Amino acid sequence: MTWLGIIAAAALILVVLVDAFEVVLLPRRVRHGYRLARVFYRTSWMVGRRAARLLPAGPWRTAFLSAFGPLSLFVLVVVWAAGLITGFGLLHWSLGTAMSMADAGLDTYLYFSGTTFFTLGYGDTVATSAAGRVLSVAEAGVGFVFLAVIVSYLPVLYQAFSRREIGILLLDARAGSPPTAGELLRRLAEGRSPAGPFLVEWERWAAELLESHLSFPLLGYYRSQHENQSWVGALTAILDTSALLIAGLDGPDGYQARLTFAMGRHAAVDLTLVLQRPPLPPQSSRLPEADLARLWESLRGAGMALRDGPAVATSLAELRGLYEPFVNALAAYFQFALPPFLPEHLPVDNWQSSPGMPRSPGISRLATARAGDSHFD
Repeated sequence: MTWLGIIAAAALILVVLVDAFEVVLLPRRVRHGYRLARVFYRTSWMVGRRAARLLPAGPWRTAFLSAFGPLSLFVLVVVWAAGLITGFGLLHWSLGTAMSMADAGLDTYLYFSGTTFFTLGYGDTVATSAAGRVLSVAEAGVGFVFLAVIVSYLPVLYQAFSRREIGILLLDARAGSPPTAGELLRRLAEGRSPAGPFLVEWERWAAELLESHLSFPLLGYYRSQHENQSWVGALTAILDTSALLIAGLDGPDGYQARLTFAMGRHAAVDLTLVLQRPPLPPQSSRLPEADLARLWESLRGAGMALRDGPAVATSLAELRGLYEPFVNALAAYFQFALPPFLPEHLPVDNWQSSPGMPRSPGISRLATARAGDSHFD
């Protein structure tokens, strides 16, 4: 029993330390599937999604799902700490560490392990043997480093989240909320703005999304501040935009559209691999033939020169087949809705609405200063 306890305690400590190292410090994808954090997130997210379905669709359900990301991180840290305390307590008990308290049982060893791990130093129960003191110092060192790493980990995590959300917020006035490729291209055309510089910015956003969510997969559970925005929706809108430009646009922006498409698809594919989600094609077409014709008419009306014909539709369908199963799998897993290619009605951007005031005009209808107007008149 002594050796079994020692082996079990050492295994528990090793599993927790390796898992914490892979989640917090290792900046790359972990390929093996036997991870404490992965089991924890699969189980807790399954329970969380089922509990969310009990709430009516809308703000209450969204708020409940939004709390999962930060709350899960807190619970995971508690699980790690409890695992280490239990492991060291079991190790003391298996080794029969001599204690200042007579007739110490397993509960006493767990209490001693907890006070040592958090370096409380009450002194009511201390190890009196040399081996016990060495083990106590080792546990105190592990606890100190563990807490320091967790505290330093939080700013890095939230900085990555902030960078992701800034890009999503910038899409509001550019592509509507939720963002759609048709609205994005229409507004670019009406503003006589080239798509190339915009796509360069979003190629970098997709690269940062891939890097941050591979290093910190739990960021995927952090939701955006607005119900009609999400990182999956933004990624899908950019892939839709790139696919439309590749298939139907003649011009210098085509090459940059290919680069942005490649980076966006790379992010979608790798994130499904990290989450071990199989590709899931949408149940119905996101761009029926009638919607494609309406989209082309809208973009031509805004001044875009587009190719047309069966070859364009075929090329667009092939491009969509390269990424839609992956973004749809991500959306289904995280309980997001994929944006359409073309909004069903004129979208109202988030920035246009405010409580107690009439809706602001659209971005293209904002008043401009007239000639001769002066701030000092």
